[in-house]
Amino acid sequence: MAKKTAKKAAKKAPAKKSARKPNAALLKPYTPSAALAEVVGKNAIPRSQVVKKLWAYIKSNGLQDKKNKRMINADAKLKPIFSGKGQVSMFEMSKHLSKHLK
Repeated sequence: MAKKTAKKAAKKAPAKKSARKPNAALLKPYTPSAALAEVVGKNAIPRSQVVKKLWAYIKSNGLQDKKNKRMINADAKLKPIFSGKGQVSMFEMSKHLSKHLK
């Protein structure tokens, strides 16, 4: 009988799950270029916040294409960011953004 109680005591209690820790690399602040600073501000902020502010600008100015919502029509402020293109897809936007973050 002593063996049975020893086996029960040997079982470990389930480990408590800790809260997820944010990845420090994702929170790294970037300084926007002068062209990008006109849209998102000149302060250093994480890339996720840059994208969030850029989308807020796009939606508030109605720059999404009406027929194809994946396309973004550039205005005077966005054209320098999008390498002079008049329209880019939302997937291309990240590529163009990376050139303006240091």
